[in-house]
Amino acid sequence: MQVMKWSVIALAVAAGTTQMAVASEQSESKGFVEDSSLNLLLRNTYWNRDYNKGVDDRKTWGQAFIGTFESGFTQGTVGVGVDAFGLLGLKLDGGQDDMFELKSNGHRTDDVSQAGAAVKARFSNTVIKYGNQMPSLPVLAYDDSRLLPQSFTGTLVTSSEIEGLELNVGRFTQDSSMASSSSDSGELKSIDVYGGSYKVNDQLSVALYASDVEDTYKKKYANVNYQIPLSEEQSLAFDFNIYKTKYDSNFFADGADKNTIFSLAGTYAFGAHALTLAYQQNSGDAGYAYDFGDGGSAIFLANSYYSDFNAEDEKSVQLAYDLDFSAYGVPGLTWRTAYVYGYNIATDDGDAKEREFFNQVKYTVQSGPAKDLALKARNSIYRGDNSYVNGTDLNEWRLFIEYPLSIL
Repeated sequence: MQVMKWSVIALAVAAGTTQMAVASEQSESKGFVEDSSLNLLLRNTYWNRDYNKGVDDRKTWGQAFIGTFESGFTQGTVGVGVDAFGLLGLKLDGGQDDMFELKSNGHRTDDVSQAGAAVKARFSNTVIKYGNQMPSLPVLAYDDSRLLPQSFTGTLVTSSEIEGLELNVGRFTQDSSMASSSSDSGELKSIDVYGGSYKVNDQLSVALYASDVEDTYKKKYANVNYQIPLSEEQSLAFDFNIYKTKYDSNFFADGADKNTIFSLAGTYAFGAHALTLAYQQNSGDAGYAYDFGDGGSAIFLANSYYSDFNAEDEKSVQLAYDLDFSAYGVPGLTWRTAYVYGYNIATDDGDAKEREFFNQVKYTVQSGPAKDLALKARNSIYRGDNSYVNGTDLNEWRLFIEYPLSIL
């Protein structure tokens, strides 16, 4: 990890020699109440996982109420404030373990709720926050893909003293799953995170991060994103992500202890269209593991849909197409379709393969009484060799209706 530490320091020093410090956000504070916001998100979620054989189908329908309060900072050299959230999920039908808790009688709870808060302080452009939070870093990222969001308890320092540079240092000692009313349902001992991202210019940005989940694994992460404008309506973008993981000796039963996984995606955008070609590769003596204390979204890789294509020795390629219908008179409507093919998966019976055909359509109302109401339909058709997935092929639908309300 020492190399990673010096890399982050070098990133900060290099940025400091080329950019002037930005204006102090704290000096522009209007006050605790004046800069406050209170929002309520109404989310209706329906999941249908239709397994071809060997596994019972899953159907879950729920309604969520996600309230978030963010105060401003008090005025002065050091400003203080409070952030809080309140979550309520109601089961309308079915039930599965990543949305509702399992009771002792074998049935799912009819509802799940949780509340949390964090205190924060700001000096210049540096914020320190302690309490219940929803961090979104490459090595620590909360999951918000189902009914209610995941959360963590701990301390996070975010500093943006130099233009284009953001540095993060944190330590968290509790995590709550998306289906739990407890703030410590994940049984996390501790996770330390540090790193930063730097926007070199309008075309190039880089990031370096590292984490240490106690008694689980240590990770290093790097990203390079490069945008090339070709004309007013055409551009070419490259996005490179890599994780290097060192597992605790007891994490895998067979003693596997290391993994490296990377993805490289190239996207050609022209007008309302975008074509993406991506390659992802895994090496080491294990697959890439996440969500063991670092969050269900700690996989910033190109080929992550229903399957993450992250098995031992796996290689995968993706072809995707995006369309923005605003160019055809329907603003707010988008469509993404992708096909991912994974191969060379290490199994006891030799190399195996998997594949996924993905489609997602989203529409956000642009005006009127229902402005910002969002409708999203996501479908995955997944197939894999029996030696790898053991008959758990599926056809999956995820349907979301979200309506954000600004109360304050």
